[in-house]
Amino acid sequence: MFQTDERRLDQWERRVEWPLTCLAALFLAAYAWQVLDDRSTPGLHGVLEAVLRAVWLVFAVDYAVRLKLAVDKRRFFTAHLFDLVAVLLPAVRQLRVLRLLTVLKLLNRRFAGRVRQRVGVYVAGVTVLVGACASLAVLDAERHHPDATITTFGDAAWWTLTTISTVGYGDRYPVTWEGRLVAALLMVGGIALLGVITGTIASWLVERLSGVEGSVAEAERATLAELRLVKAELAALRAELEHRPGV
Repeated sequence: MFQTDERRLDQWERRVEWPLTCLAALFLAAYAWQVLDDRSTPGLHGVLEAVLRAVWLVFAVDYAVRLKLAVDKRRFFTAHLFDLVAVLLPAVRQLRVLRLLTVLKLLNRRFAGRVRQRVGVYVAGVTVLVGACASLAVLDAERHHPDATITTFGDAAWWTLTTISTVGYGDRYPVTWEGRLVAALLMVGGIALLGVITGTIASWLVERLSGVEGSVAEAERATLAELRLVKAELAALRAELEHRPGV
């Protein structure tokens, strides 16, 4: 009944799925350009910032529309609380790095169910995407601080690798509160990513084993049927022989 009631919401999400995915990719490209090209002209910087704000505004409108279309708004609110946080927090200038959360959430929702069977592709894709976003975010937050140890994208990528892998050499570390917020999210995200990887592999193995068990059960049923047929034929042959004269 709930799925029937929410058909308008489902139709909207299917309609905007590809456009929002393309906008998420555009957002990530514009953000990466803005962060990596630190010496860009004020005009180009303004254009990139306008693109980021416009795409983020579209994400906010999409959330508002989905909330309006949802029949059970309380259930929608609790189920999409992360979406609301990702939309509201980046409105604060100091938290603009969190805009990438919206991109990650949207891209994961778009592709997770489609590549779950291809565990290696999913794991590699998510890891690269999370690592790239974390590197850009921490570089954006850190590089202009006088005591910063992360001043280039190479430094940021190395820090991300050591953090997400829980190695933590300590040669690169964030000194701003925005950078430390990114670090905290990356640590939590790394744990969550490991959970997703484990769950995906477990689900894939369960499906494989279920298929094997089904094949074995079918083979057993076929074998039992053949044995019953052979037994019946032997019984018939034995009865025939017993009724023959002189046997």
